[in-house]
Amino acid sequence: MSNTERRERIKYALREADMAAVVCALPTQVLLFSGYWPVVGTALAVATCDGEIVILAPEDEKEIAEKGWADAVETFRPGSLDVLTSAVQAVGVPVARIAKRLGIKGGGVGYESGAMFEPASYAALHLYGADMVAILRQAFPSVSLVPADAMLVQLRAVKTSHEVHAIRTACRIAERAFRQGANQLRTGLREPEAAALFRAPLSTIGLDSEDIARADGFTFCMSGAYSAAAHGAYARSRIKKQIVQQEFALVHCNSYADGYWTDITRTYCLGEADARKHAMYTAVFDARRAALDAIGPGVKGAEVDRAARAALTAHGFGEQFKHSTGHGVGFAAIDHNARPRLHPQSEDTLEVGMVFNVEPAIYLDGYGGLRHCDVVAITENGVEVLTPFQLEPEQLIFDDPREAAIGMPMDRDAGA
Repeated sequence: MSNTERRERIKYALREADMAAVVCALPTQVLLFSGYWPVVGTALAVATCDGEIVILAPEDEKEIAEKGWADAVETFRPGSLDVLTSAVQAVGVPVARIAKRLGIKGGGVGYESGAMFEPASYAALHLYGADMVAILRQAFPSVSLVPADAMLVQLRAVKTSHEVHAIRTACRIAERAFRQGANQLRTGLREPEAAALFRAPLSTIGLDSEDIARADGFTFCMSGAYSAAAHGAYARSRIKKQIVQQEFALVHCNSYADGYWTDITRTYCLGEADARKHAMYTAVFDARRAALDAIGPGVKGAEVDRAARAALTAHGFGEQFKHSTGHGVGFAAIDHNARPRLHPQSEDTLEVGMVFNVEPAIYLDGYGGLRHCDVVAITENGVEVLTPFQLEPEQLIFDDPREAAIGMPMDRDAGA
């Protein structure tokens, strides 16, 4: 696999920051620098301003690491039956060896120093924390260590064509899962049971044809009055709450394919929707169209937010839109600070290659919440919706949910 475009951007960013090299350990950053998404978080990526990239990976991840586009992959063993060695102890010598081979003797070496949202790549994730500074001081004794967070934020913000394609693939897998889940959604299910209908297919649909090594994700269902709380810091399914007719069932999904993430929400109504719900659907989809129409290279993030917010306000729901219109997606799952940020004060400027979500919403306390969240990319030809499914209220309102309950065949997204 090759990603010349990303390599050139890394070289340029390092030279602009006056850094001789950068060393990253968070799986998201290793993916950014090499196309390899570490499993447990002990791997390191070393990139130089001359464009060389070396990966130091645990032995049992070598096969995965070699599928990336680094120039070299070296391995280490963090522990064995006879010698209990931590990752911090195990990487010191090989990192110093890589530094010597790359000839890094002066200048600044960047490292991760600040807070960051890191998507889960395994059941537990290793973090080097402050030990990374000690490792780098030993490996690069004659250089100055420089926080590289600002540079890394900008590198993640604009995706290469290869990365946009990878995110598009992740969205395509999620689309199939949403279609399958929606066709099985029915009244009487508890929220975790409903969420499971959408999650299970993420790890099984299309893996052979998409050439994906790892795919899965997280899904949540919030229904009835609880869906009005979906604007909070995190979504959660209530284990005892059943889905009933004529209530909203908001399904939120953060799924991944080999480290590239999606952020998707669809809100369903099982049974006939009343006038209030129809008004909410109309307002949210008008806001969606307004936001998409506003997107383009050179546009400020605040302008897109303003367009969506104005549409909701025109329908009388402005105060019930309780979060930003969107944020960066792809390397991050739920990082609201990922660029570009689409909120009222955002100065972020949209560029070709940026991938982000557009999520207009209405939250009415005690009644319900409706959010429609798409993933979009800015291309040379405009904006591309990477989640082109269930895009009309008619595809989200199920007139007769009993059809699914009795096992009748149906397609709730026909014609999409």
